[in-house]
Amino acid sequence: MTATEPLKNAPAFTVSELSSALKRTVEDAYGHVRVRGEISGFRGPHSSGHCYFVLKDENAKIEAVIWKTAHARMRFKPQEGLEVIATGKLTTYPGSSKYQIVIEAIEPAGIGALMALMEERKRKLGAERLFDEARKQLLPWLPEVIGVVTSPTGAVIRDILHRLQDRFPRRVLVWPVRVQGEGSAEQIAAAIRGFNALPQLGRVPRPDLLIVARGGGSLEDLWSFNEEIVVRAAANSMIPLISAVGHETDITLIDFAADRRAPTPTAAAEMAVPVRSELFIEVDGLARRRLLCWQRAQEARRNELRAAARALPAAGELLAIPRQRLDSVTASLPRALKANTHAHFRRFAAASARLTVRVLRAQLTQAQHRLIVAGERMTHSGRGLLANRRDRFAGLAIRLQASKLSNAQAQRQNIARDRERVLRLAERARRALLTATLRLQARVANNGQLLGALSYRAVLARGFALVRDAGGHAIHTAASVAPGSRLDVEFSDGRIAATADGNRPAATNATKGVSSEPKAAVAKRAIKPAGQGSLF
Repeated sequence: MTATEPLKNAPAFTVSELSSALKRTVEDAYGHVRVRGEISGFRGPHSSGHCYFVLKDENAKIEAVIWKTAHARMRFKPQEGLEVIATGKLTTYPGSSKYQIVIEAIEPAGIGALMALMEERKRKLGAERLFDEARKQLLPWLPEVIGVVTSPTGAVIRDILHRLQDRFPRRVLVWPVRVQGEGSAEQIAAAIRGFNALPQLGRVPRPDLLIVARGGGSLEDLWSFNEEIVVRAAANSMIPLISAVGHETDITLIDFAADRRAPTPTAAAEMAVPVRSELFIEVDGLARRRLLCWQRAQEARRNELRAAARALPAAGELLAIPRQRLDSVTASLPRALKANTHAHFRRFAAASARLTVRVLRAQLTQAQHRLIVAGERMTHSGRGLLANRRDRFAGLAIRLQASKLSNAQAQRQNIARDRERVLRLAERARRALLTATLRLQARVANNGQLLGALSYRAVLARGFALVRDAGGHAIHTAASVAPGSRLDVEFSDGRIAATADGNRPAATNATKGVSSEPKAAVAKRAIKPAGQGSLF
């Protein structure tokens, strides 16, 4: 007897039933478990939003899956090569006959894993040049409005406000966020982007400086400030940003992306504003120094003016030569006036000598001759211009007449062509109308013949009759005729009125096959074609 013979009478499972039984067994036996292992084969979320990868150690591996909704809620996202502790439900996948863990929560396996993840993320973001010094901005010397991103219930905001009040009171806008736990990284990044999105002259003023602050804590508590979304928001901030996360020994990735890192939130407030009392003292000192500098400059200019005055010659020496030149010109002025008057008199006398009556008459004669010549030339020019215009107008008239004749001829030809075309189209329309009329007449004749063939009168001509009741409705069965009813019987050649009697054919004799002639005749009358009336 073989080993399979005792199982011959055992029920046979289908593959689906066996897979379902194994699935229930695994889920009932283990339920929720925590597994520690290294993530392998992770390539990011699938197009459906689910994540598929493998958890492995030195000797074994297990398939893992994270559904889309669980992945969105996770604080720590899975990454290739990260050692984690995964919490989930053990189950099977019947499609490939393997077991797997459906992960609901995931956390790094200790501080070492967090530090490794932080270093890996630091290298990745550093390769994108998010930590370069060239990207960092200078802090404003005295900001008007300071934006603070922190928790509104902690001691951090009170320390910052107290330090600002002591050093230099400024307007502070607080964007309350969660600084620890699920969703805190998204809130911090949204706060940084929200401050940057404020308009310059809006109802809520845009800060001149941002402070992202949190108190001290463990690496897990400060992990929100190591998230990539927070680091990118800090690096892309157009407002200068101070990172004040944790104590001086705490290092987060936002410290590298910020424009300035403060060891504590109080130190961030000290970096943000100067000390007002020290500014007063410095301003007073500068005012005194300015007054002393002005006094020394005035004394130096006064000494320079005295030295320049001593080096200048006397006024009498400066005006001696111009005074002598003026005296010389004054002495020669009368002689120059007389000489100028004599010169103008001689020129006037010469001009008057030339203006005699003979000379004037000669000039008048020459002017008259020039006028006569110009008039004759104008007359000849006018006649020539008039002749040219007359010839030109004559040529234009000839061209216009020829053009008018040619245009009229062309229009006559166009009209003749259009008349021929209209006649051809009219002939075609007449033939088409005749054809359509003949076609419609033939169609009407065919329809008339078809109507005559389908009419019930053709049936009446073959010996049938149409029976109607008193209301004019056709009667189809003998059972619908009551004794004594008035009937209207229509034949092919006319109508007659009739009255139904009380004698009806016996149905039992017809069904039993009685061979009497009258009953057979009644039975034949009872059987009528469909749609045909009856006399009885």
